[in-house]
Amino acid sequence: MADDMYNGNPVLPESGKRNILITSALPYVNNIPHLGNITGSVLSADVFARYCRGRGTDEYGTTTEAKALAEGCTPKELCDKYRAIHADIYKWFNLSFDIFGRTTTELQTEITQDIFLKLNQNGFLKERRTTQLYCEVHHSFLADRFVEGECPACAYPDARGDQCDLCGRLLDTLELKKPRCKVDGSTPITKETNHIFIELDKLQPEHEAFFQKSSAVGDWSINGKAITSAWLKEGLEPRSITRDMKWGTKVPLPDYEEKVIYPWFDACIGYVSITACYTNQWEKWWRNPEDVQLYQFMGKDNVVFHSIIFPATQIGTKETWTKLHHLSATDYLTYEGGKFSKSRGIGVFGDSAKKTGVTSDVWRFYLAFHRPESGDTEFTWDSFISDNNNLLLKNLGNFVSRVLKFVNSQNYNSIVPDWTEYHEASFDVFRDDIAKLLTRYIQELDGVKLRSGLSTVLAISQQGNGFLQSNKLDGNLFKNEPPKCAAVIGLAVNLVHLLAALLAPYMPDTASSINKQLSADPLLIPDVWSADSIKPGHKIGKPEHLFRPIKPEKAEEWRKAFGAEEAKKVKKEEAAMKAKKNAALKAVQKAKAEAAKVEQPKVEEVKAEVAKAEEPKVEGPKVEEPQVEKVKAEVGKVDEPRVEELKVEELKVEDVKAEVGKVEEAPRSVASNTNELKPEVQSLVAGISIRITNSRSQPVSPTEEMISCTASPYEHHTWLPETDAS
Repeated sequence: MADDMYNGNPVLPESGKRNILITSALPYVNNIPHLGNITGSVLSADVFARYCRGRGTDEYGTTTEAKALAEGCTPKELCDKYRAIHADIYKWFNLSFDIFGRTTTELQTEITQDIFLKLNQNGFLKERRTTQLYCEVHHSFLADRFVEGECPACAYPDARGDQCDLCGRLLDTLELKKPRCKVDGSTPITKETNHIFIELDKLQPEHEAFFQKSSAVGDWSINGKAITSAWLKEGLEPRSITRDMKWGTKVPLPDYEEKVIYPWFDACIGYVSITACYTNQWEKWWRNPEDVQLYQFMGKDNVVFHSIIFPATQIGTKETWTKLHHLSATDYLTYEGGKFSKSRGIGVFGDSAKKTGVTSDVWRFYLAFHRPESGDTEFTWDSFISDNNNLLLKNLGNFVSRVLKFVNSQNYNSIVPDWTEYHEASFDVFRDDIAKLLTRYIQELDGVKLRSGLSTVLAISQQGNGFLQSNKLDGNLFKNEPPKCAAVIGLAVNLVHLLAALLAPYMPDTASSINKQLSADPLLIPDVWSADSIKPGHKIGKPEHLFRPIKPEKAEEWRKAFGAEEAKKVKKEEAAMKAKKNAALKAVQKAKAEAAKVEQPKVEEVKAEVAKAEEPKVEGPKVEEPQVEKVKAEVGKVDEPRVEELKVEELKVEDVKAEVGKVEEAPRSVASNTNELKPEVQSLVAGISIRITNSRSQPVSPTEEMISCTASPYEHHTWLPETDAS
C-alpha cells in the first residue's frame, strides 16, 4: 500500500559486516493482542532490535473472514479497523518498527503467487480431491476456523475445527462430533472439492539438512528445536495450501478462481512483501544469505510455520533465499492461573494496560523479566506490584536517584567533581566486577537470552548500591574525605550512564529519562567499561523520580477489573472437563483390562484336547493284561486303558474331532471305522468317545473360544535492523 512505503533512506545490508534482519510473528489483525501475544513476538523482537542498534500483521485468513461476518462488515473494513487498534497499542508500548506493514498489498499478492508458481513448476504442488464440511445455510465450504464441535479425544464441546483448546489435539474438521457452523449454528454436510497440496515429504531431506545446520549455528531456542524435531521425526506429509474462501491471495491457476491461498502458507511470505514495501531493494535483504542473518520471534504455537513451512517453501523454489538463522520462541504467559480471554473479560489486553495508570516501561520490564523462555510463566497482580516496588523502585531507582541527587545537592551543585586523583584497590575490584557483568550481558543478549540479560542489568544496579554502601556515601564522606567522595561519585555517575545504555532495549523511556537527567547523549553499549563517558566538570540536569510506588491494595482492584475471578471460574471448568476426560480414559483402560482376561486359546491347548481324545484314561475296573494287548493291536497307541462296561450308542472319532475343533492335522491313533473292529473293541471305543464328550460341561466351540477381544473405540511485523556501521 502506498501509505506503507518508506519514503526516507532505507537501511540496507553492508557487505562484509554483520547485518541482522529481525521479524516478529504477524498477529492476526482481527483481534486485540493480550500481554502474552505482545511478550512472545513484538516486544521480544523490539528488545533485540534495540539492543542490535545499541551495539553499533497478517490480515488474510479464515479468522478474519469469520470475524468480519460476526461484525457485519467486509474483511477489508475489519482489517482497517483493527490495524489502527494494533498500531495504537504498539505505539503506546514503544515498539520501534522500521515499518509496521500489512499483508493486504499488491506486493504480497505478486511475491506469493510467484513463489506458488515456482513450486508448481518444480513439481512440489499437487491437486487432490478432498471432502470438506459445507454449510447449506450460507452456501459455503467451512474452513477449520468456521467450525466447532465435540472433540473426539476428550469430548470438549467447543473444540475448534483445527485444534482442541482443552486437550491440545490437532484436528481435522471431519473428526469433530456434532459439528456446527460458527456463522449460523447450523449442522453442515460433507461435500467434495479440489485443493492444492504442497508435498512437504519430497522437501524433507533438504529441509532436514537445513534444520540441522541452522539450529546448531543459530542456537535456536530449546522449544523451537524440540517442536521442529518432533515434526521431522514423525515425517512431513503433504498439506493443503488452498481454501474455499473469498478473502485472501488468489490462487494463480485455472478453475481456482473461487479459492484463495491458505494464510499459513503465505503469512511468512508477508515478511518479504513488507520489506518490499519498505524498499524496492528488498532482495538485498532476502536474497543475500552470505551477508544477512534472519532472526525470527514468535510464540511456540507459531514455530512450525517458521521452522518448517517457510524454509521448505524457500527450498522448493530452488532460488537463493536468506533463510532462518535464529528462531526465538516463547512458551505461554498465563493470567492469574488461567488463560487470557477477551470474550470473557479475562486478562490484560494491549488496549487496557494503559488504563491502569502504570507507564509502558514498567509493563515492558515486567513482561521481559517474566518472559517464558524455558516454560510457561504466570502474570499475577501481586508479582507485578512487587517487581515495581522492589526491583525497580528500591534497586534501580534508588541507585540512580541517590547518585544524581548527591551531585545535584549543594555538595557539588550539579557539577561532576574531578574524581581521577583518588584511587583504592577496592575500586579496581568494583570495576572488574562490573566488567564481568557487562560481558555476561552482551553474551546473553547476543544469544537472545532476554530475560537473563535483564536480570544482569539488575545485578549491575545492585553492585552500584553495594558500592555506595561499602564506601558510606553521605555528607560526612564529602566533609571528611573529599577526594574519596569525588572518586566514588565519579565511578557511580559513569555507572548510571552505562545502566541507561543497558536498560534502553528494555525500558527506552527510562533510559531517555536517565540520559536527560545526566544531560548526556545515549551511550552505545561498549565491549569494555572504561568508566569515563561522563568527564569531570560535566554539569548534570535536574533529578527526577524514575518510578513510583504502587499500593498493594491495587492488586485486588485490578483483579476485579480484569477478570481474575472469571479466570478462576474458567480454570475450575477446565479442571472439571479434564476430570471428565480422565474418568473416560480410566473407563477405557478398565474395559481393555476386562477384555484382556478373555485369553485366546493357543494351538498347544487345542492339541492337548486332541491328545485327551487319543490317549484317554477311563475310570473303571482294571482289565486283564491279555485283553489290553488285544485292544492295542486293534486300536494302537493306547496306553493301558481301564474300561468299564458301558452300554452307549456308537460314536466315531470324527465326531469327537468335530467337537474339539479343527486343528493342525493331528495323527489319528484310533481306527476310523469302528465297524471293522471286533465287538469288544467297538465297546471300548464307544466308552472312550462318550467319556471325552462328558468330560466337559458343554461341547468345545472353537469359534467361540477363538474370538479376539477388540479394544473400546474410545481410544507480521518486520524490523529491518541496523548494521554494525555504527
